[in-house]
Amino acid sequence: MSFERVRQTDSERPTGIIRILLGALLIMTGVMKLAVPMLATAWAGQLIAANLPFRTVTLWTVPFVEIALGGMLLAGFFARPSGFAVIGIMIVATYTHLVVDNPSLFPLQPSEPVVPMVVITMSILILFRGAGAWSLDLRATESAGR
Repeated sequence: MSFERVRQTDSERPTGIIRILLGALLIMTGVMKLAVPMLATAWAGQLIAANLPFRTVTLWTVPFVEIALGGMLLAGFFARPSGFAVIGIMIVATYTHLVVDNPSLFPLQPSEPVVPMVVITMSILILFRGAGAWSLDLRATESAGR
């Protein structure tokens, strides 16, 4: 599959809105994991309680990856691969929600995997529809059509 196909999208405004909301959400969660002590502690506790491997690496890399993916989604730059990566992160988040039984480790969201499932749904839409309106992918699609 060529880069042009990966970036191909229509100028659909609802898709663009969903992409922008998803990007903003990812940036916020990444920044909060790094900057808000209570949330950083909860994030570390989730990793320990879920018994995930590579906890130290994950503790520091996932927030930066979330910020980077959020920025790519906000810009609509390679939105499909970004959405695919987000799905991978959210599958692990869903697992964490299902195995961790300490509600205090989820201070801003329900213990059930509601947020990860919504994010997965939004990402699947991006996978199928592309970046939508107001995106660099749309600009590339229009350039390729000329």
